Amino acid sequence: MNLQKLVRKNIREMKPYSSARNEFKGEASVYLDANENPLNSPYNRYPDPLQMKLKEKIAGQKGVDPSRIFLGNGSDEPIDLVFRVFCEPGVDNVVAIDPTYGMYKVCADINNVEYRKVLLNKDYTLDSSHLLDAVDENTKLIFLCSPNNPSGNLLDKDEVRKIITTFNGIVVLDEAYIDFAVNESWLPELDKYLNLIVLQTFSKAWGLAAIRLGMAFASPEIISFFNKVKYPYNINQLTQEYVLNELDRQETKNEWVDYIIQQRDFLEKELADIELVEQIIPSDANFILIKVSDPVEIYNYLVQNGIIVRNRHLISLCEGCLRITIGTKEENEKLIAALRSK
Repeated sequence: MNLQKLVRKNIREMKPYSSARNEFKGEASVYLDANENPLNSPYNRYPDPLQMKLKEKIAGQKGVDPSRIFLGNGSDEPIDLVFRVFCEPGVDNVVAIDPTYGMYKVCADINNVEYRKVLLNKDYTLDSSHLLDAVDENTKLIFLCSPNNPSGNLLDKDEVRKIITTFNGIVVLDEAYIDFAVNESWLPELDKYLNLIVLQTFSKAWGLAAIRLGMAFASPEIISFFNKVKYPYNINQLTQEYVLNELDRQETKNEWVDYIIQQRDFLEKELADIELVEQIIPSDANFILIKVSDPVEIYNYLVQNGIIVRNRHLISLCEGCLRITIGTKEENEKLIAALRSK
């Protein structure tokens, strides 16, 4: 695969902005190059534009080379970047499973790129042939989310592999919820596929949604294009320092994941005994999709009782469904008690 041919011509030919911190790498005693305020150390200085200390630490935990890591302002930044790097506005298109995470389509609309939805099977499983049938010569990207949102299920690995190996474009595999799944990430196979981008996040398992730090893993060539297009200092110093410290709490993070999975099992068991719950979709994520007798009425009832869930009734294949994030034991018990009293 020739990635250069997939990249927009203007992106290939553009000269990226060169920041002072890009031009000088290393340590010095006097910095007079970036028009910074010399007072209020250390936060008067611009942060490392490539976040190398943080990437090296992430690389050690993920088992990938730092050159294969891009850090963004949440996962939404690399999602937007793949459109800006690969898709010619008004010409190219992308293909995505439906239902799935809504930001893929939002970014497509912002970038004036046609967004083609391909329905999953009724049980939310993936048929690679249906997805590939929607591809034409102007399709640059395919978006897959596994475990998927809002259905919560992992996509079959063989079906995903067929797409990666057949499609002559970029496959973006969003693994925001992979820590809660029984199957392993695609990261160990990253070096096999030049066209694969894997997204992960600190928002879910690490409990750092407020930090807004997302990760994209891909070939060094793709990462170089992301770095070429991104804003110079996209990750601030406070975020870099905080996450560096949090990465030392791997054991705590694993305990949180185990707790959430236990509470997911508890919630599934309790919901199964409630009459208004008609179906529970098996989940590999930190949420559960359930089908109920009257989603609008039940959603409003829960709101009146101070409990907020997500009404997914109007989403494809989710008629009658509510999405419930796994909370603490106390929060989950409050939800169950409210539903039983309905």
